[in-house]
Amino acid sequence: MKLYHIGFSQSDFGTNAPQTVLLSGEPERSQYIAQTYLQNVKLLSQYRGLYSYLGNLPSGKPILVATSGMGAPSLSIVVNELVQVGIKQFIRVGTCGSIQPSVSVGSIVISQAALCRQGAALDIAPPEYPAVADPFLTVALVKTARKLNIPYHVGITASVDTFYEGQERIESSANAQLQPWLIGITSAYRALNILNYEMEVGTLFKMAGVYNFAAACVCAVVAQRTESESIVISDKDTAVTRAIEIAIATISNTI
Repeated sequence: MKLYHIGFSQSDFGTNAPQTVLLSGEPERSQYIAQTYLQNVKLLSQYRGLYSYLGNLPSGKPILVATSGMGAPSLSIVVNELVQVGIKQFIRVGTCGSIQPSVSVGSIVISQAALCRQGAALDIAPPEYPAVADPFLTVALVKTARKLNIPYHVGITASVDTFYEGQERIESSANAQLQPWLIGITSAYRALNILNYEMEVGTLFKMAGVYNFAAACVCAVVAQRTESESIVISDKDTAVTRAIEIAIATISNTI
């Protein structure tokens, strides 16, 4: 039976079922990955804008490319149903904002763990439950980035629920009045050596521990929050392409 939100079932995979998914928030990124890097591509579903594609790497290895939507609540639904159809390895290919001066726009952040400040994750595990990446998959991503000579950073990611208030955006937000506990949160995280902000991976990592699958995350840096609240659109495509190439090459070589 087809799963309600993702719109397909394990039987739609045929005899050569994938065990690995590249997960992106944007449906456009999922489409780009499938059409650019995969062969024999099949659109499995586009229900609710959650575009999912089945295809093969040049080696013949099957792979799924799926859209999680924006934020942890949407991701938690998609991941739950992907586990039900047999996916064992998840690599989030996303975007993020740097909060460290040394982490420049255009580079890549590979998350080894997350400070998880997300309501969805509280329904899955208690706050103190660790949000950590699979160490083997993470090391594989790092080795690939080195091999491809792509600038990267490895560290802790702040995974929060909101793009504006939760990431202490004031100038670019409709709401200039932050709750008191959010004022100065970015500098506090910077002092804790947290590298970046994004909105999904904390919940993904907690789900990985509870559901018993391997998860990793590679994010393109598209904003430098030590300088501005804005996304640097001119550098976004280059950075995202780098993140995708790291993920694809890692899957091709190690999984």
